[in-house]
Amino acid sequence: MKLTSRFGLPLLALAALASIPSFAQDWVATGSGLGNARIRLAAADFKQVGADPQTPALKATFDSTLFGDLQNAGVFDMVSKSFNPQGTPGAQQEINLSQWSANPANASMVAFGALSAANGRLTVFGFLDDARNSANPQVLGKQYNETATEDMARTVAHRFADEIILRLGGGINGIAETKIFFISNRTGSKEVWEMDYDGQNQHAVTHLGSISLSPRISPDNSRVAFATLGKLGWSIRMYSLELNRLVSFPAGTVGGSNTSPAWSADGTKIAFSSSRSGDPEIWISDASGGGAHKITAFRGPDVAPTWNPRTNAQLAWVSGRTGLPQIYTMDQDGAGVTRLTDGGYAVSPTWAPNGQFLTFAWNRKYGPGDPGGQDIYVMDISTRRWLQLTHESGSNDFPSWSPDNRHIVFERTVGGKAQIWSMLTDGTQQKQLTTSGQNFMPNWSWK
Repeated sequence: MKLTSRFGLPLLALAALASIPSFAQDWVATGSGLGNARIRLAAADFKQVGADPQTPALKATFDSTLFGDLQNAGVFDMVSKSFNPQGTPGAQQEINLSQWSANPANASMVAFGALSAANGRLTVFGFLDDARNSANPQVLGKQYNETATEDMARTVAHRFADEIILRLGGGINGIAETKIFFISNRTGSKEVWEMDYDGQNQHAVTHLGSISLSPRISPDNSRVAFATLGKLGWSIRMYSLELNRLVSFPAGTVGGSNTSPAWSADGTKIAFSSSRSGDPEIWISDASGGGAHKITAFRGPDVAPTWNPRTNAQLAWVSGRTGLPQIYTMDQDGAGVTRLTDGGYAVSPTWAPNGQFLTFAWNRKYGPGDPGGQDIYVMDISTRRWLQLTHESGSNDFPSWSPDNRHIVFERTVGGKAQIWSMLTDGTQQKQLTTSGQNFMPNWSWK
């Protein structure tokens, strides 16, 4: 029996696995602070100021986006708006904090403010108060003045939410302004698409009319590397988001099948898989496509590299050298090879931003007569303990970590249809982000 990867490359022959000691356990602490007591936070609907006809719609977009961002953050116990006191405070002198700190709201913190539109401009005043500190309540005060559009109302809500998350979430930047890149077939071909972190504002990036896979955004958000199928086979292409066009990447087009690009954390190098020398091996080039050199040389395919963003000197990848695919790590010169998974079918590794954890797709029971199921796992690299995040919910693959270390986006296939989902790194708050067409291989932006 022959297995093939998503790239159409021969991946592995079904063979007996090498016998190694089992080190996996159903436990891992992700280090994301998700187990800490959550701050009980209320988000009031903002006060509408003025009679501009745009204001009600902009306010509705702002209010819903702000609440969604704070609810998705993973660090707050959000007060249901049905528990909010009556009235809409728009300024410090208009809020009665004792009403917000009392039942049923029982809030520790309150976000509130005012919004107006006039002469094509959107003005927002946002406040965050400590509901239990009446003497000195204000924690945050921000003013925004932008073009009065629905997209900008969402953007301002994202910015204010990220300010709140930064202040109350342990000094970690929020992700409300981050992007997710993915593959979609909704236009008839598999193109690179982009969306906001919450699934809004979905739009195509490329229009190549071919099959593209594995989009990877650069650390500075200026370029997307991806694999695409052309007349000469699979090549790695580079798309500039600043120029809105393809730019040269010679390392990805030199013979063989070239797939699965991955950026180093400093943006100066790209690792990828290439079969130009025979078996698919891991190669590294500089960001402009020069200086390509091979760092693996084993029988059997080596694919799907990913850099450790903390050290910028270590990679994880998938190798078929023992039969079924397993996850390995190595130094960027190919030394220090270590196998992490102990059996089954393990693919699609991605490092956490803190460099301590890997998330990947794993079918632990895969074998003759028992197809098992593929789920998303997180592994602590130092202890090799792991946590299963998805359970009996379709086939799950291609996880990608958010820059705040608290969220994972992934692909889930149910009934033959693939969609993009997100969740917290403990597996909770699973949320479907795409619904139109089929959608694959998400990649979260670095910031």
